[in-house]
Amino acid sequence: MSTPAAIAHAAHLLRQGQLVAMPTETVYGLAADATNTTAVARIYATKGRPAFNPLIIHVPSYQAATELGAFSPAAQQLAEAFWPGPLTLVVPYIGTTISPLARAGLATVGLRVPAHPVAQELLAACGCPLAAPSANRSGQVSATLPAHIEADFGTEVPILPAGPSPVGIESTIISTLNTTLTLLRPGAITPEAIAARGLTLAPHTPLSPTSPLAPGQLASHYAPRAPVRLNATQHEAGNAWLTFGTHNPALASAPSINLSPTADITEAASNLFAALRELDSRNPTAIAVVPLPTHGLGLAVADRLTRAAAPR
Repeated sequence: MSTPAAIAHAAHLLRQGQLVAMPTETVYGLAADATNTTAVARIYATKGRPAFNPLIIHVPSYQAATELGAFSPAAQQLAEAFWPGPLTLVVPYIGTTISPLARAGLATVGLRVPAHPVAQELLAACGCPLAAPSANRSGQVSATLPAHIEADFGTEVPILPAGPSPVGIESTIISTLNTTLTLLRPGAITPEAIAARGLTLAPHTPLSPTSPLAPGQLASHYAPRAPVRLNATQHEAGNAWLTFGTHNPALASAPSINLSPTADITEAASNLFAALRELDSRNPTAIAVVPLPTHGLGLAVADRLTRAAAPR
Protein backbone atom coordinates (compact mmCIF):
# COMPACT_ATOMS: atom_id res chain seq x y z
CA MET A 1 0.00 0.00 0.00
CA SER A 2 1.21 3.52 -0.74
CA THR A 3 2.63 5.51 2.18
CA PRO A 4 1.19 8.84 3.36
CA ALA A 5 4.34 10.54 2.04
CA ALA A 6 3.84 8.98 -1.40
CA ILE A 7 0.19 10.07 -1.46
CA ALA A 8 1.13 13.60 -0.39
CA HIS A 9 3.77 13.78 -3.15
CA ALA A 10 1.30 12.50 -5.76
CA ALA A 11 -1.25 15.11 -4.63
CA HIS A 12 1.40 17.82 -4.95
CA LEU A 13 2.17 16.74 -8.53
CA LEU A 14 -1.51 16.77 -9.42
CA ARG A 15 -1.99 20.26 -7.99
CA GLN A 16 0.97 21.36 -10.13
CA GLY A 17 -0.79 20.14 -13.28
CA GLN A 18 1.19 16.92 -13.66
CA LEU A 19 -0.04 13.37 -14.30
CA VAL A 20 0.02 10.51 -11.79
CA ALA A 21 -0.91 6.87 -12.32
CA MET A 22 -3.24 6.10 -9.44
CA PRO A 23 -4.73 2.82 -8.21
CA THR A 24 -8.45 2.18 -8.21
CA GLU A 25 -10.36 -1.02 -7.54
CA THR A 26 -11.03 -1.44 -11.29
CA VAL A 27 -7.77 -0.64 -13.13
CA TYR A 28 -5.00 1.92 -12.65
CA GLY A 29 -5.98 5.39 -13.88
CA LEU A 30 -3.88 8.11 -15.51
CA ALA A 31 -4.99 10.95 -13.26
CA ALA A 32 -4.96 14.73 -13.70
CA ASP A 33 -6.73 17.65 -12.08
CA ALA A 34 -10.04 17.67 -13.96
CA THR A 35 -10.37 21.44 -13.52
CA ASN A 36 -7.04 22.15 -15.25
CA THR A 37 -7.39 22.06 -19.04
CA THR A 38 -3.61 21.96 -19.58
CA ALA A 39 -3.33 18.96 -17.28
CA VAL A 40 -6.26 17.23 -18.99
CA ALA A 41 -4.62 17.85 -22.37
CA ARG A 42 -1.55 16.01 -21.04
CA ILE A 43 -3.74 12.93 -20.51
CA TYR A 44 -4.86 12.92 -24.14
CA ALA A 45 -1.33 13.58 -25.43
CA THR A 46 0.33 10.97 -23.20
CA LYS A 47 -2.19 8.25 -23.98
CA GLY A 48 -2.59 9.20 -27.66
CA ARG A 49 -6.31 9.31 -26.94
CA PRO A 50 -8.73 10.99 -29.38
CA ALA A 51 -10.10 14.22 -27.89
CA PHE A 52 -13.70 13.29 -28.75
CA ASN A 53 -13.53 10.48 -26.17
CA PRO A 54 -14.68 11.89 -22.78
CA LEU A 55 -12.98 11.09 -19.47
CA ILE A 56 -14.46 9.74 -16.25
CA ILE A 57 -14.27 12.20 -13.36
CA HIS A 58 -13.44 10.73 -9.96
CA VAL A 59 -14.79 12.42 -6.83
CA PRO A 60 -14.66 11.43 -3.16
CA SER A 61 -18.39 11.20 -2.40
CA TYR A 62 -21.94 11.37 -3.68
CA GLN A 63 -22.23 14.85 -2.19
CA ALA A 64 -19.25 15.99 -4.25
CA ALA A 65 -20.80 14.42 -7.34
CA THR A 66 -24.05 16.38 -6.89
CA GLU A 67 -22.05 19.61 -7.18
CA LEU A 68 -21.09 18.60 -10.71
CA GLY A 69 -24.06 16.66 -12.07
CA ALA A 70 -27.86 16.57 -11.88
CA PHE A 71 -29.04 13.29 -10.38
CA SER A 72 -32.48 11.91 -11.23
CA PRO A 73 -34.19 9.74 -8.61
CA ALA A 74 -32.95 6.62 -10.43
CA ALA A 75 -29.41 8.00 -10.62
CA GLN A 76 -29.52 8.78 -6.92
CA GLN A 77 -30.72 5.26 -6.19
CA LEU A 78 -27.83 3.79 -8.19
CA ALA A 79 -25.31 6.02 -6.45
CA GLU A 80 -26.61 5.14 -3.02
CA ALA A 81 -26.54 1.43 -3.85
CA PHE A 82 -23.15 1.13 -5.55
CA TRP A 83 -20.93 4.07 -4.50
CA PRO A 84 -18.17 3.97 -3.56
CA GLY A 85 -17.56 1.31 -6.18
CA PRO A 86 -17.00 0.37 -9.83
CA LEU A 87 -19.93 2.31 -11.28
CA THR A 88 -19.82 5.43 -13.49
CA LEU A 89 -22.98 7.48 -13.97
CA VAL A 90 -23.41 9.79 -16.96
CA VAL A 91 -25.52 12.74 -15.84
CA PRO A 92 -26.27 16.28 -17.07
CA TYR A 93 -23.37 18.57 -16.20
CA ILE A 94 -24.34 21.44 -13.88
CA GLY A 95 -20.93 22.45 -12.54
CA THR A 96 -18.59 25.23 -13.61
CA THR A 97 -15.16 23.81 -12.82
CA ILE A 98 -14.62 20.66 -14.92
CA SER A 99 -12.58 21.31 -18.06
CA PRO A 100 -14.67 21.10 -21.25
CA LEU A 101 -11.82 19.03 -22.70
CA ALA A 102 -12.37 16.36 -20.03
CA ARG A 103 -16.04 16.22 -21.05
CA ALA A 104 -15.15 16.23 -24.79
CA GLY A 105 -17.34 19.33 -25.11
CA LEU A 106 -20.48 17.45 -24.06
CA ALA A 107 -23.21 18.82 -21.82
CA THR A 108 -22.89 15.68 -19.73
CA VAL A 109 -20.28 14.27 -17.36
CA GLY A 110 -19.35 10.75 -16.29
CA LEU A 111 -18.86 10.60 -12.50
CA ARG A 112 -17.49 7.89 -10.24
CA VAL A 113 -16.73 7.55 -6.53
CA PRO A 114 -13.91 4.99 -6.32
CA ALA A 115 -13.81 2.49 -3.47
CA HIS A 116 -10.03 1.96 -3.40
CA PRO A 117 -8.65 3.42 -0.14
CA VAL A 118 -5.57 4.93 -1.83
CA ALA A 119 -7.74 6.61 -4.47
CA GLN A 120 -9.89 8.05 -1.68
CA GLU A 121 -6.83 9.27 0.22
CA LEU A 122 -5.44 10.87 -2.94
CA LEU A 123 -8.71 12.67 -3.68
CA ALA A 124 -8.75 14.02 -0.13
CA ALA A 125 -5.11 15.10 -0.31
CA CYS A 126 -5.29 16.89 -3.67
CA GLY A 127 -8.68 18.51 -3.02
CA CYS A 128 -9.85 18.41 -6.63
CA PRO A 129 -11.82 16.06 -8.91
CA LEU A 130 -9.58 13.80 -10.93
CA ALA A 131 -9.98 12.86 -14.58
CA ALA A 132 -8.52 9.36 -14.76
CA PRO A 133 -8.87 7.09 -17.80
CA SER A 134 -7.00 3.79 -17.72
CA ALA A 135 -3.22 4.18 -17.44
CA ASN A 136 -2.24 2.68 -20.79
CA ARG A 137 -1.68 3.76 -24.38
CA SER A 138 -5.02 4.48 -26.02
CA GLY A 139 -6.76 1.42 -27.41
CA GLN A 140 -4.33 -1.02 -25.83
CA VAL A 141 -4.67 -3.36 -22.87
CA SER A 142 -5.54 -1.67 -19.58
CA ALA A 143 -3.11 -1.65 -16.66
CA THR A 144 -3.84 -3.62 -13.49
CA LEU A 145 -0.28 -3.59 -12.12
CA PRO A 146 2.39 -0.88 -11.78
CA ALA A 147 4.60 -2.97 -14.08
CA HIS A 148 2.03 -2.58 -16.87
CA ILE A 149 2.29 1.21 -16.60
CA GLU A 150 6.08 1.07 -16.66
CA ALA A 151 5.92 -1.12 -19.77
CA ASP A 152 3.75 1.45 -21.57
CA PHE A 153 5.25 4.73 -20.35
CA GLY A 154 8.67 3.97 -18.83
CA THR A 155 9.56 6.78 -16.45
CA GLU A 156 7.28 9.29 -18.19
CA VAL A 157 4.46 8.89 -15.65
CA PRO A 158 4.93 8.80 -11.84
CA ILE A 159 3.13 5.85 -10.29
CA LEU A 160 1.35 5.66 -6.94
CA PRO A 161 1.65 1.89 -6.41
CA ALA A 162 -0.85 -0.21 -4.47
CA GLY A 163 -0.51 -3.76 -5.81
CA PRO A 164 -2.86 -5.41 -8.32
CA SER A 165 -6.26 -3.90 -9.08
CA PRO A 166 -8.75 -6.14 -7.20
CA VAL A 167 -11.61 -5.98 -9.74
CA GLY A 168 -9.35 -5.89 -12.79
CA ILE A 169 -11.88 -4.59 -15.30
CA GLU A 170 -13.20 -1.08 -15.88
CA SER A 171 -16.31 0.35 -14.25
CA THR A 172 -19.83 -0.22 -15.46
CA ILE A 173 -21.10 2.94 -17.18
CA ILE A 174 -24.81 3.82 -17.13
CA SER A 175 -26.47 6.78 -18.80
CA THR A 176 -29.16 8.35 -16.62
CA LEU A 177 -30.03 11.11 -19.10
CA ASN A 178 -33.48 9.87 -20.05
CA THR A 179 -36.27 8.12 -18.21
CA THR A 180 -34.68 4.83 -19.31
CA LEU A 181 -31.37 3.84 -17.75
CA THR A 182 -28.98 2.71 -20.51
CA LEU A 183 -25.96 0.47 -20.16
CA LEU A 184 -23.10 2.16 -22.05
CA ARG A 185 -20.32 -0.18 -20.91
CA PRO A 186 -20.63 -3.46 -18.99
CA GLY A 187 -18.51 -3.80 -15.88
CA ALA A 188 -18.33 -5.23 -12.38
CA ILE A 189 -21.79 -3.90 -11.45
CA THR A 190 -23.89 -6.32 -13.48
CA PRO A 191 -27.37 -5.89 -14.97
CA GLU A 192 -28.54 -8.56 -12.52
CA ALA A 193 -27.26 -6.53 -9.55
CA ILE A 194 -29.08 -3.45 -10.84
CA ALA A 195 -32.30 -5.36 -11.45
CA ALA A 196 -32.11 -6.64 -7.87
CA ARG A 197 -32.50 -2.99 -6.79
CA GLY A 198 -35.79 -2.76 -8.68
CA LEU A 199 -34.36 -0.69 -11.54
CA THR A 200 -34.92 -1.41 -15.22
CA LEU A 201 -31.82 -1.22 -17.40
CA ALA A 202 -31.96 -1.00 -21.18
CA PRO A 203 -29.70 -3.58 -22.88
CA HIS A 204 -26.13 -2.72 -23.82
CA THR A 205 -26.26 -1.16 -27.29
CA PRO A 206 -22.97 0.42 -28.44
CA LEU A 207 -23.34 3.99 -29.70
CA SER A 208 -21.45 5.66 -32.52
CA PRO A 209 -17.72 4.99 -32.05
CA THR A 210 -16.94 8.43 -33.52
CA SER A 211 -19.04 10.36 -31.00
CA PRO A 212 -19.02 8.34 -27.76
CA LEU A 213 -21.03 9.47 -24.76
CA ALA A 214 -18.67 7.64 -22.43
CA PRO A 215 -15.30 5.86 -22.46
CA GLY A 216 -14.94 2.30 -23.70
CA GLN A 217 -17.27 2.65 -26.68
CA LEU A 218 -14.69 2.67 -29.47
CA ALA A 219 -14.97 -0.39 -31.70
CA SER A 220 -11.31 -1.36 -31.22
CA HIS A 221 -10.15 -1.08 -27.62
CA TYR A 222 -8.28 -3.03 -24.92
CA ALA A 223 -6.26 -4.59 -27.75
CA PRO A 224 -2.94 -6.46 -27.55
CA ARG A 225 -0.57 -6.37 -30.53
CA ALA A 226 -1.44 -9.92 -31.52
CA PRO A 227 -4.81 -10.62 -33.19
CA VAL A 228 -7.42 -12.12 -30.89
CA ARG A 229 -9.52 -15.17 -31.87
CA LEU A 230 -12.76 -15.52 -29.91
CA ASN A 231 -14.63 -18.73 -29.05
CA ALA A 232 -11.69 -20.73 -30.37
CA THR A 233 -11.86 -24.52 -30.26
CA GLN A 234 -9.11 -25.55 -32.71
CA HIS A 235 -5.42 -24.94 -32.19
CA GLU A 236 -3.48 -23.11 -34.87
CA ALA A 237 0.30 -22.95 -35.16
CA GLY A 238 1.89 -20.20 -33.14
CA ASN A 239 -1.22 -19.39 -31.10
CA ALA A 240 -1.22 -18.63 -27.39
CA TRP A 241 -4.33 -19.50 -25.44
CA LEU A 242 -6.58 -17.90 -22.85
CA THR A 243 -8.42 -20.77 -21.19
CA PHE A 244 -11.08 -21.05 -18.52
CA GLY A 245 -12.04 -23.90 -16.22
CA THR A 246 -10.93 -27.45 -16.92
CA HIS A 247 -7.46 -27.76 -18.47
CA ASN A 248 -7.43 -28.94 -22.09
CA PRO A 249 -4.61 -31.50 -22.56
CA ALA A 250 -4.58 -30.73 -26.29
CA LEU A 251 -3.09 -27.32 -25.47
CA ALA A 252 -0.27 -28.68 -23.32
CA SER A 253 2.42 -27.66 -25.82
CA ALA A 254 1.02 -24.17 -26.48
CA PRO A 255 1.63 -21.07 -24.33
CA SER A 256 -1.50 -20.61 -22.26
CA ILE A 257 -2.92 -18.88 -19.20
CA ASN A 258 -6.01 -20.13 -17.41
CA LEU A 259 -8.13 -17.15 -16.35
CA SER A 260 -9.77 -19.29 -13.65
CA PRO A 261 -9.09 -23.02 -13.17
CA THR A 262 -12.25 -23.19 -11.02
CA ALA A 263 -14.38 -21.47 -13.72
CA ASP A 264 -15.00 -18.42 -11.50
CA ILE A 265 -15.90 -15.50 -13.78
CA THR A 266 -14.98 -12.96 -11.08
CA GLU A 267 -11.48 -14.41 -10.90
CA ALA A 268 -11.35 -14.45 -14.71
CA ALA A 269 -12.23 -10.75 -14.92
CA SER A 270 -9.54 -9.80 -12.40
CA ASN A 271 -6.92 -11.75 -14.38
CA LEU A 272 -8.01 -10.75 -17.91
CA PHE A 273 -5.80 -7.76 -18.73
CA ALA A 274 -2.68 -9.13 -17.02
CA ALA A 275 -3.11 -12.41 -18.94
CA LEU A 276 -3.54 -10.62 -22.28
CA ARG A 277 -0.39 -8.61 -21.65
CA GLU A 278 1.60 -11.68 -20.61
CA LEU A 279 0.58 -13.74 -23.65
CA ASP A 280 1.17 -10.80 -25.97
CA SER A 281 4.73 -10.46 -24.65
CA ARG A 282 5.44 -13.95 -26.07
CA ASN A 283 4.80 -12.68 -29.63
CA PRO A 284 2.22 -15.29 -30.67
CA THR A 285 0.65 -15.36 -34.13
CA ALA A 286 -2.69 -14.87 -32.35
CA ILE A 287 -4.26 -15.11 -28.91
CA ALA A 288 -6.99 -17.73 -28.99
CA VAL A 289 -9.74 -17.42 -26.37
CA VAL A 290 -11.93 -20.37 -25.42
CA PRO A 291 -15.70 -19.83 -25.11
CA LEU A 292 -16.52 -17.98 -21.89
CA PRO A 293 -19.76 -17.31 -19.99
CA THR A 294 -21.64 -14.20 -21.16
CA HIS A 295 -24.02 -13.71 -18.22
CA GLY A 296 -23.38 -11.63 -15.11
CA LEU A 297 -19.80 -10.34 -15.04
CA GLY A 298 -19.17 -12.45 -18.15
CA LEU A 299 -20.97 -9.73 -20.13
CA ALA A 300 -18.19 -7.28 -19.26
CA VAL A 301 -15.45 -9.80 -20.04
CA ALA A 302 -17.08 -10.55 -23.39
CA ASP A 303 -17.34 -6.82 -24.15
CA ARG A 304 -13.60 -6.28 -23.55
CA LEU A 305 -12.62 -9.31 -25.61
CA THR A 306 -14.92 -8.36 -28.49
CA ARG A 307 -13.27 -4.94 -28.68
CA ALA A 308 -9.82 -6.50 -28.35
CA ALA A 309 -10.63 -8.71 -31.35
CA ALA A 310 -12.11 -5.91 -33.51
CA PRO A 311 -10.34 -4.90 -36.75
CA ARG A 312 -7.89 -2.05 -36.26
